[in-house]
Formats: sequence, C-alpha cells, structure tokens
Amino acid sequence: MNKLQAGYAALDITPALGIGVAGYYKVRKADGILDNLQVVALALRVEDTTTVILSTDLCLIDTAECTLIRKAVSEKTGLPMNAIMIHATHTHTSPFVLSADLPVNKNMHGMEADHDFTPEFEYFRLLRSRVADAAKLAIDDLKPAKMGWAIGKAPNIAFVRRFRMKDGKVRTNPGVGNPDILAPIGDVDERVNVLRFDREGDSLVLANFGDHPDVVGGCKISGDWPRLFRARLEKALDNVKAIFINGAQGDVNHVNVNAKNGDFNDMFNDFDDVARGYGHARHMGNVVAGAVMQVFDKVNYVDVDYLAPMEKVVQIPSNMPKPEELPEARRINALHLAGKDDEIPFEGMELTTVVAEAARMLRYEHGPEQFDMGFTAMAIGNVALFGIPGEPFTGIGRGVKEAEGWDVVMPMCLTNGSDGYFPMKEAYDEGGYESRSSRFKVGVAERIIEEGKAMLAQLKK
Repeated sequence: MNKLQAGYAALDITPALGIGVAGYYKVRKADGILDNLQVVALALRVEDTTTVILSTDLCLIDTAECTLIRKAVSEKTGLPMNAIMIHATHTHTSPFVLSADLPVNKNMHGMEADHDFTPEFEYFRLLRSRVADAAKLAIDDLKPAKMGWAIGKAPNIAFVRRFRMKDGKVRTNPGVGNPDILAPIGDVDERVNVLRFDREGDSLVLANFGDHPDVVGGCKISGDWPRLFRARLEKALDNVKAIFINGAQGDVNHVNVNAKNGDFNDMFNDFDDVARGYGHARHMGNVVAGAVMQVFDKVNYVDVDYLAPMEKVVQIPSNMPKPEELPEARRINALHLAGKDDEIPFEGMELTTVVAEAARMLRYEHGPEQFDMGFTAMAIGNVALFGIPGEPFTGIGRGVKEAEGWDVVMPMCLTNGSDGYFPMKEAYDEGGYESRSSRFKVGVAERIIEEGKAMLAQLKK
C-alpha cells in the first residue's frame, strides 16, 4: 500500500555583490547576477518517518559549516540529523560559505591573505536561516504522492576531463583542439535518474546526473546549468516543480576537446584553457531537461511504504606530504599568495594543479593522519540515495549504482559536507589535478564504493 507524502519549497539565496566567488584558485568578487540562486527542498514522509533533501545552488559547503546548517534545520523542523541531506550542486559562480563561528583557512581558493570576510559571514547567517526555512516550508507542504522512477539519457554534454598527453603526462582540461592530446582517461555516465512525485494538482521531479557545473565562468552570480535545467523543465511542463542533485562528477565536465561545427557556439576560451559560456550552460540545462521529458510520461509507478535514512562516519587516511616536498610547496604558495603566478613556470590548468597541490601539502604538513568522513543514505521504497561529502570520480558512481536489489541508486556529490576529490586508485599513479590536490591517500574511491554498498545493503527492507 502506498503511504508516501511529498512536499516542496524553494527560497532565494542570492548573495550581495562584492562577495568572494568560490570555485577557482583565483580571486573573484561578484560584480553582477545572471540568475538568482535558490535552495530547493523536497520533504518526504511515510507514517512516522520524515526526511528532507535540500539542494543548494552553491559550489560547496565545508563539512563544519554544513553541520551548523543541518543543526539549524533540525532545530526548526524537529528532524533528526540523519534525516537531513544538504546538497551543493557545485556551481562555480556562487559565494564562499563561511561561518564566523569557525576558523577560516586564509589559504582558501583565491582568497587574499588580508581578505575581509565580513560579506561571507553575513551571507552564512542568511543562508542558514533560508535553508532551515525551506525545510520547514517543504514539510508544511506535505501531501499524498505517488512516486514513479525512470532513467533518461543526456548525450554529448559530459566529457572526460583527464587526458594522457603525448609527452606521457596526465593533464586535466588540456584545452580544445590541443594537438598534444593522446587519449582520454575513462568514460562518462550519461544516465539521468528521474523520480516523479504526483500530487493533487502538481508533480515534483527529482533529477540526478553527474557533470561539473563550471560552464559560466567570470564574476557574475549564476546557478549554472543545474539552475537553468530547473527553469527550463518548469517552463516546459505544466504544474511541475524541479529539484536537481548532482552525481559523480569529479573527473567529467562540459568541455569537448574535439569540438567542431556548432559545438563551440556561445563559448570562449577562458584563462585556464577551459571553454566556457552562459549560452552553453543554457544548452546543457535544456539537454538534461530533455532527458527528463523523454521519460516523464513513462515512469514506472511504484507504491512506497518504506522510508529510511542512515548516516555513518568512517576514518580515511590523509595524503600528508613528504618532508622533501615542502620547500617547493612553500615557494609556489608564497608566489601565488603574492599575486606572482607569472613566476610559476606553468600555465592554464597545470598552473592550477601545482598551486592546489602546494596548498594541500602546507595545509596537511602536520596532519591529521586520517579524517572522519560522513556518508548519508536514504531508501525511498526501492529507490536509494547515497550522499558523498565531496567530488567522486565517475567510477565511484558506477560502483555504487551496482548495489544489488534496487530499482535505482542515485549517487550524490557534495552532500552534508565537502572533503575535496575522491580519485580512483589508478588516478594516483597517473597524476593530474584531482589526485595531486586530494587530501586523501590512494584507495579512498574504492573505500567509498565499499561503504556505499554496505550501507545500501543495510537499508534494504
């Protein structure tokens, strides 16, 4: 017997201009707004169990800040912490999320050492209250709902971003048409997981697809293609509200290095050799919306009489530097903070890689030797969500989706925290931006798959 209820709410979380923009190892201050940012909430209830999924148009929320926001949600709604999943879509044109109640790392992405954090602190207070309010409003909106699931496909908008070069090196984002590219490393997952919740008078759609939302660039606030996806779907389908959760996206993005004909429309080559453009973000939003519309009327309706959240904390070894690596890391870091990147003998994404690697080494020079990592999972009938607090490679998403006994498994990146990149084992041997900047030792990806499958097995009714 179907016992499911679903509720929805969306609130504006657009920051004031002048705030620091997250996403690059480069100073950016917001100087305009292309589209408003939102927190979108989906509340679910079966009998005495209530949960809420909150998707934010943000690059990331560090675990400590995210915990403070989850506590605010818990206090406002009465929900236990394990029933609250806060997700960041990973748009790279959104503000830093920093609490005045927590220590601030002065060596954060692109922040000057003397940065005034007042705008970021003020924004955090606004964000915390808006997220909590959205959760409360979604719960207040709970109505009987019928759930259906389906899997669509979004072709030709996600591409491997790691490449083996002719000189034997591995590079992330080597640039469109780079003649030194030998071959891509890995493949993409073009599946779009779709949940449809039909209520009296409307439908709520939850979509899950893995790709980097770093398409817009610049210094203007935007939710990138996930925000534009929601707008497109809600315009295309009557009485539909959309929520998006990003999947395993750590090693894929929007850049087609073999672009030809109209592939480069509405794009420009940015400072780091990455092709970007707001028009292309709109195109990607349209394609993902199209994937949902492919299956919207043909979902597999199922009765839901079971809703179960779960949270688990495990310890993962850290990627501490070797003593002999530290002098060069200090030199690169000092040049970067002094605004002298032109004195570092690298360009484009290679420059970003060495700067990120140096920052990682200095940050973990004295440990810790391991980190606590929190995973969250949720069963909605025979559909499962698995929340990962960082940026998993596509191989993690594929591995978790292989968990036995589920109709659909949705991996979620940047959920209830942000602990950086989770590269596959072979990526540590190959090199590249993600593995060289990761705070975790080799084996982290395989451990996530193991823990995910174990949690999902435990969640089975």
